[in-house]
Amino acid sequence: MEQKKTIARKGSSFACRIQEHVKLGPKLSETLKGKLSLGARIIQEGGRRNIFKHIFGMQEEEQLLKASQCYLYTTAGPIAGILFISTEKVAFCSERPITFTSETGQLVRVPYKVLIPIGKVKEVNERKNMNKTEQKCIEIVTQDDSEFWFMGFLRYEKAFSNLQKVIYRSC
Repeated sequence: MEQKKTIARKGSSFACRIQEHVKLGPKLSETLKGKLSLGARIIQEGGRRNIFKHIFGMQEEEQLLKASQCYLYTTAGPIAGILFISTEKVAFCSERPITFTSETGQLVRVPYKVLIPIGKVKEVNERKNMNKTEQKCIEIVTQDDSEFWFMGFLRYEKAFSNLQKVIYRSC
């Protein structure tokens, strides 16, 4: 009986995390298109490690520890993508390209990318939404006091744990 309650709680908390993850997107249809597109890309490239290697490069001894779907919070709103945590860097790439106007007036579509070398990370903090305590964010502060906020993780604890391990291992 107790085991059933534990399984039900785990299942419902995972369902809640999925619901929170999807709610951060602009529209359900857009979020689903992004997830399908990302899934196809992961299959085409042969896994998340290959995507990471292709986009950000990897040193010979570097290991990818965790790749998590999440959102990067920006002043323009949350951007869906993948947070990569390796032994050498923390990197984020958006699921879909963003569109902006170039200096020549043309529309340009490029993925939104962030790359932070582990040696440049000053601290990693866990933050919670005061109104919804189940909503957790990871704040990364760099040596130059830039802040990056990641939210909407399906497996928040794993991502935070891996980040702490790699950051405090390098100190």
